[in-house]
Amino acid sequence: MLNRRHIRVKVMQALYAFKGNEEGDFSKDQKFLLHSIDNMYNLYLLLISIFIEIQKKSEIQLEKIQQKHLATHEDKNPNTKFANNALLLMIKDNNLLQEKIENHKINNWELDSEYIDILFKAISNSKAYTNYMQTKTSDFKEDKEFIIKIFKDIIAPNNKLYDYLEDKNLTWLDDLPSINTTILKLLQKTKTTSSETHFIPKLYKDNDDRQFALNLLKNSILNQDSINEEIKNKTLNWDSDRIASVDYVLIQMAICELQHFSSIPVKVTINEYLELAKEYSTPKSSIFINGILDKLVKEYEVAGKLNKVGRGLM
Repeated sequence: MLNRRHIRVKVMQALYAFKGNEEGDFSKDQKFLLHSIDNMYNLYLLLISIFIEIQKKSEIQLEKIQQKHLATHEDKNPNTKFANNALLLMIKDNNLLQEKIENHKINNWELDSEYIDILFKAISNSKAYTNYMQTKTSDFKEDKEFIIKIFKDIIAPNNKLYDYLEDKNLTWLDDLPSINTTILKLLQKTKTTSSETHFIPKLYKDNDDRQFALNLLKNSILNQDSINEEIKNKTLNWDSDRIASVDYVLIQMAICELQHFSSIPVKVTINEYLELAKEYSTPKSSIFINGILDKLVKEYEVAGKLNKVGRGLM
């Protein structure tokens, strides 16, 4: 679920908010970082639980139709295809997922059910829904394709849902593309034989990723003075106040990786931070950052300071 690029984003956010110095206590900043990362899982559970609530909503709608005072034959025998969608039922009946949702206290849709109503209405009014409901039966393949389509076209890009998530947690906006991609991949890979753990993805690929996040934050802070001196020497014609704050943080992190992470190839480090600059800073930031890092790498190579281990890491 969490890749190295997104870990760098999380560290960038923590460093951007950091107001201390390398001599101070930064335990709170470490807690902030880990909490921000862990909170990604809450976002995943919140979004995957939408499918559960949508399925429940469809059952409620069927009951209302059947209980009409002057119900027609069609009302008494409505099309139950959506409520009985095999993939929706698989998610709803997943006990491990339900347990995770309860343990993480994800009860947003009980308190803010109007957002489920908004999504359900959008789905019901869609052409995809009309086409899907033309028959009363389906196989797992058709059910899965329909759920994938409404997730991609209706749920994931919904502006009101986006605004809701922004109000609940500002950092979730950066997490949203990654979580949406995770959910989409899980839906696409679901089979009738998938176990309950299928919808319980790991937050970290392994313990190394968690340690990478902590080490990147720690080393960026503990070597802040020397890193800042490196930046100063490469920006002599620049007032530090003129350098965008995000650019400065990204350069700090990149230098930290070049100096203290021997297993990460130089090209990987540079490319990662140039991509982050394009996404989070000004249009010309990547060019500015690339110029500084390129000069530093050449100097480090001449001075023998690039202590990279393994083949192809230069």
